[in-house]
Amino acid sequence: MTTKLTRSRRNRVIGGVCGGLAERFGWKPRTVRILFVLSCLLPGPQFLLYLLLWIFIPKGY
Repeated sequence: MTTKLTRSRRNRVIGGVCGGLAERFGWKPRTVRILFVLSCLLPGPQFLLYLLLWIFIPKGY
């Protein structure tokens, strides 16, 4: 488990946000992606939050 939140370079599909979150919390990237897609079925700003995280989370090493 990493101590700093960064966008993943290894586990990226679009921006590496879900992969970075998975690495940070020790989860599987597929689980985080599935949770994100399921959350998009609910009303709320999930997609906007993803875009903001993509902009503000630095790239991993």
